[in-house]
Amino acid sequence: MAKAKIQEVDRSLYDFKDDESHGFYRMEEGLTADIVGQISDEKHDPDWMREWRLYCLDLYNQMSVPDWGPSIEGLDMDRISSYVRSKSDMKGDWKEVPDEIKNTFEKLGIPQAERESLAGVGAQYDSELVYHNLQEDVAKQGVVYTGFEEAVTGEYSDMVKEYFMKLVPPTDHKFAALHGAVWSGGSFVYVPKGVHVEIPLQSYFRLNAKGAGQFEHTLIIVDEGADLHFIEGCSAPKWNVANLHAGCVELYVKKNARLRYSTIENWSKNMYNLNTKRALVEEGGRMEWVSGSFGSHVSYLYPTTILKGDHSHCEFTGITFAGKGQNLDTGAKMIHIGKDTSSFIDTKSISKSGGISTYRSAVVIEKSAENAKASVSCASLMLDSKSRSDTIPAMTVKTNKADVGHEAKIGRISDEAVFYLMSRGISESEARAMIVSGFANPVSKELPLEYAAEMNNLIRLEMENG
Repeated sequence: MAKAKIQEVDRSLYDFKDDESHGFYRMEEGLTADIVGQISDEKHDPDWMREWRLYCLDLYNQMSVPDWGPSIEGLDMDRISSYVRSKSDMKGDWKEVPDEIKNTFEKLGIPQAERESLAGVGAQYDSELVYHNLQEDVAKQGVVYTGFEEAVTGEYSDMVKEYFMKLVPPTDHKFAALHGAVWSGGSFVYVPKGVHVEIPLQSYFRLNAKGAGQFEHTLIIVDEGADLHFIEGCSAPKWNVANLHAGCVELYVKKNARLRYSTIENWSKNMYNLNTKRALVEEGGRMEWVSGSFGSHVSYLYPTTILKGDHSHCEFTGITFAGKGQNLDTGAKMIHIGKDTSSFIDTKSISKSGGISTYRSAVVIEKSAENAKASVSCASLMLDSKSRSDTIPAMTVKTNKADVGHEAKIGRISDEAVFYLMSRGISESEARAMIVSGFANPVSKELPLEYAAEMNNLIRLEMENG
């Protein structure tokens, strides 16, 4: 029985490129105090933010490259432009967005997403938010959803200053410091006490520029008793030079509030994805992560949840697909502080054509976290003998009054299962794709319909017969 050839993802949907020679402003490559000052000028930063950027730059220059993940020696900041933007301002009406940018997001389905009754949509192109709209009935509830720099300089500046980079301090690691120095774009969301946003808010990030970085900042505050689902997507065309994504996500879930944060990252395979995401959950709060990682050359991605309040809860559901030339180091971290807290991690990873997928997690049960419960389940599927999958779990339990469990499975597609499906008239390639889709089902069923369809389509394209 001949083995079916497995192709790389057909990225034609994402690999189109826009000409930057007209209508774009691009800052010089490298990272200096002058460049950081220019970014601050572009943003019309208040004094405190300008000082913060320079402080973070000093930290960045003093810190070493992280040594816990795969090599990033191919990333040279002297060849990365930290700021690229269209010469057009952000628009609130889709018709006013410049055609060259509008066409990009039309191809990616952003206007369709809005027409399908999402509560609010923001679209970022390179370093700037180019389009933003919030439905009137949601705004009437007091919900705030705006571009992050508009929040920094506008009426919510005091709130931003109170929360900005408190969860992810620049001292965390070198690329957190880099983010603090050159951040640009992103989203600010505030949901007032008791408000339940019935339909999701969505943002989409597109990095089109060659040899550039994207450093958006997302800050979401869900106040007491409130409820929100926030969806994030991102993509980029493939270039023959390194690109960098070092965004930051800070999520605050107040007492008895709930936040679901869903994202599919489909970066191109020249991308270094060094993203930092963290949530703080107060008493009785609930945090839910749904994460899909399908692109980038190298990824460091470990969303972290701090269960500070008693009876707080977190669930993390994720999938990673590593193909040829990809080394994806992903996972999740849970830190239990409050009593009667609970967390559940369920991850799937798939590797093929020599791809490397590493699951890295940390569960910390502090002494104060009596009666905490934590469960970790990770499963890896290798589609050929060239691929690699590693599991590196860490658990630190500082109290005897805790219930902690871990389960890991690593395997390959069963020839018997493939043969069984083929005996029912299904081709070998279809059989393998069905098995992989079934393996990924716990993740896809947690995603909104349009994102589940995108994820299943990406898996199908990975598994297509050559």
